[in-house]
Amino acid sequence: MKQPLLLIAAGGTGGHMFPAQALSEAMLNRGWSVKLSTDKRGARYTDGFSNAIETELVSAASFSQSGFLSKVVAPFQIGAGVLTATMKMKRELPSVVIGFGGYPTIPAMVAATLLGLPRMIHEQNGVLGRVNKIFAPYVSSVACGTWPADLPKTLDAVHVGNPVRKAVLERAESGYIVPGDYPMDLLVIGGSQGAGILSEIIPFAIANLPADQVRYLRVSHQARAEDVDRVSDFYAKHAIDAEVKPFFQDVPRRMAEAQLIISRSGAGSVSDISVIGRPSILVPYAAATDDHQTVNARSLVEVGGAILIPENQLNVDLMTEQIKRVLGNPNGALQMALAAKSMGKPEAVETLVNMIESLAEKGKA
Repeated sequence: MKQPLLLIAAGGTGGHMFPAQALSEAMLNRGWSVKLSTDKRGARYTDGFSNAIETELVSAASFSQSGFLSKVVAPFQIGAGVLTATMKMKRELPSVVIGFGGYPTIPAMVAATLLGLPRMIHEQNGVLGRVNKIFAPYVSSVACGTWPADLPKTLDAVHVGNPVRKAVLERAESGYIVPGDYPMDLLVIGGSQGAGILSEIIPFAIANLPADQVRYLRVSHQARAEDVDRVSDFYAKHAIDAEVKPFFQDVPRRMAEAQLIISRSGAGSVSDISVIGRPSILVPYAAATDDHQTVNARSLVEVGGAILIPENQLNVDLMTEQIKRVLGNPNGALQMALAAKSMGKPEAVETLVNMIESLAEKGKA
């Protein structure tokens, strides 16, 4: 009997690709074959995908690209991608096509719509992304990673949660060690590419902490490649034990070991933090479309699992104060960890798998 085929279309950022990876792992375990459709940017995140998954690079472009020529070429690139995707999909006839958002999902979602194949989308953020907003009226299901989500009232959406990778799920039951007079881990992450403003503020904020806190700290700081040397030199100059890299391959382990996480509030980061259950200070990216990172942070902040600092209010003194607030209050930090944990949805990937299999069955009818 031929294996059912799931085609996953995902954009070129970690926020789209990591949930897609989690789903692909689960679908392989259910006996499905899986194909990934992405672009060159997305291909950078495929190292964690199983070798059993075929990755197909599509011709895609963003209309928001700068430069006149880029804007003129974009429709032709997308059109070529749609034509190629339609021809291949007509031969393969996937049982279900799921889009995770981002411009590279356009060819697959257009092709699936033209061919009338069972299809759905998963939106990681609390606000529909531009591409998902286009396709939402034309799919069978809209699965939401963040809830409550800001969605058009006409959409029938399901709160699924964001699928997290196996490495995150494996640490979902790791207990939280409260801050104290012993080595404490502080994790600083700014999304898959780091965040410049965090590298400008946080090292100084940590250096301003009381000496009896600084001497116990072990900092893992994700910084942009161009900032790594400067940030590393600052920590070394102030005798702060720190590891600074553009990207950490083992973020789930570092999260599990952390007494405190300082992060942007991308959907993936918020989901990982809540599934593992750790106190966090969240700094939403101010330029995010429709301010969706503030929406992403809302659920953790409202239950007391996170502290929110808007980017336009971020400064060294405020960050120092909030770090002290968490690391200086063991019981309060524990309550934050438990509150964050209460918002986690480790079952998200299984819920999504069940929705896909149900959609496939309906497609056979």
